[in-house]
Amino acid sequence: MMDINDLRGLLTAVLLFSFLGLCVWAWSSRRNADFDASAALPLEEDHFMTNSDQESN
Repeated sequence: MMDINDLRGLLTAVLLFSFLGLCVWAWSSRRNADFDASAALPLEEDHFMTNSDQESN
């Protein structure tokens, strides 16, 4: 029969493997291009559309 301590241990194991999976996903080389693009966003110039810009389109 399963008691509360077994449930706690199972939950701990699930959370540990979820955390490790998230770390592997975040540090995978396939994500580098996405993260590099996201890191450069604050440095890009903002382009605000004015009314004259909208009329010419």
